[in-house]
Amino acid sequence: MKNIILSTKDITKHFPGILANDHINFDLYEGEIHSILGENGAGKTTFMNILDGLYIPDEGEIYIKGKKAKILSPIDAMNYGIGMIHQHFMLVDTLTVLENVILGLKDQGIFINESNISKKINEISEKYNFKINPKAKIWQLSLGEQQRVEIIKMLIRGASILILDEPTSVLTPQETDMLFDILQQLKSDGKSTIFISHKLEEVMNISDRITILRKGKVVGTVNKKDVTTTDLATMMVGREVYFSFEKKPLDTYEILLKIENLEGYNDRGVKTLKGLNLTIYKGEIFGIAGIGGNGQEELVEIITGLRKATKGKIVLKDIDITNLSTSAILKKGISYVPSDRLKDGLIPNLTPLENSILKCYYKPPIYNRGIINYINAKKYTENLINEYNVIVPLMSAPVRLLSGGNLQKLLLAREISENPILLVAVHPTRGLDINATEFIRKKLIEVRNSGTSVLLVSEDLDELLMISDRIGVIFDGKIVGIVDPKEVDIKDIGLMMGGSHYINNKEGEF
Repeated sequence: MKNIILSTKDITKHFPGILANDHINFDLYEGEIHSILGENGAGKTTFMNILDGLYIPDEGEIYIKGKKAKILSPIDAMNYGIGMIHQHFMLVDTLTVLENVILGLKDQGIFINESNISKKINEISEKYNFKINPKAKIWQLSLGEQQRVEIIKMLIRGASILILDEPTSVLTPQETDMLFDILQQLKSDGKSTIFISHKLEEVMNISDRITILRKGKVVGTVNKKDVTTTDLATMMVGREVYFSFEKKPLDTYEILLKIENLEGYNDRGVKTLKGLNLTIYKGEIFGIAGIGGNGQEELVEIITGLRKATKGKIVLKDIDITNLSTSAILKKGISYVPSDRLKDGLIPNLTPLENSILKCYYKPPIYNRGIINYINAKKYTENLINEYNVIVPLMSAPVRLLSGGNLQKLLLAREISENPILLVAVHPTRGLDINATEFIRKKLIEVRNSGTSVLLVSEDLDELLMISDRIGVIFDGKIVGIVDPKEVDIKDIGLMMGGSHYINNKEGEF
């Protein structure tokens, strides 16, 4: 039987009004990949932050190799061999790989032996097939390569236990496979990994054992071979979760939106859209797949009037809407769910009612004889909240106090209530738990079935394959391929996302 390298006993952590961790008992074996699953708010992040020394538990004990450990900071955690790789990498873009590795190394003194550290980086890169140049600047590396730099940092600092928080959220399928190969190699070397993910298929792929948290408590720890994804989802949520959705077949190929030779620049003055062509049909979900930074943000902002195109044309139902103002475009029947729901979609310090009427406060029955009818506004808001199952503890409180899932449902409710002909939804389920994710996907399908077109930009390829009618892959400012989700392999999409061009000429768009 394998040795237990880390264990916790009755770890408990309170925040004002919240019991985040409730007597958590957990064991991690040497040379094991152990996944942690749970909805948002289940206590995963709090528990990981306790192991990494960012939080101190109110009760409970941590043991490393059978001995009680006192972890009061990330430095303490690293001294015990625990290294955490966060979802958003802790790297300095303008520095080299070598310089980032040096940062935080202890016992360096005044003189730093760069050649020795560079040699260690090369040795690790060669052993695990990282192919990382110590002299490369971080900004020159892909996200997958940056993640490998984080792993190198932890290994050079002596980590024997790695905690990975949502490590595949920014990776292509090929990069995910590479990461999993690395984790298996680390496992063979006797190192242990705690793997946090929302993606059940990934958890079933990489894990040896899986611990499920719900409302701060451990629901159970299971061996991967003994469960299915459906079992895991049920344990997480407490009910059966649906992974497929009913979609009516498209009964028309009427063009709703046509984009021709679109060009545009980002905020740094770099050309990110380079002659993009795209057609969306009435009543379809058209998914956009791509690695961040390939023009998705600029495309969406130009469609919604938030950014100007420098060339090209956007036609909505035979009307040229290129470079119209945002208000004019919204009045043409486009609704928008931005990627940052709290920064760009809602006003954090306003109430649910005030956020709900932002797009209709000037229309009857909410607007009447020059003033807002708050009785009607309240009824309108309550109807949205009830229909979309938004949990609002206090109607007079600012929306910034709501959970991510409830914020997203409120935002989606407001946008769909406008009865748009095109709904632009960017990363609508990013960061949401399985319960909220299922709800949002169902609503997108309902909207689509009612005849509204949906432009869905998502980093979740499983989501795109699950609910899209067609998927366009964006790379370097162009749509390099359009595929049928029922016929394409996810790895083919990954190749296109990485720059291997595949053009579908069936529609004559390219």
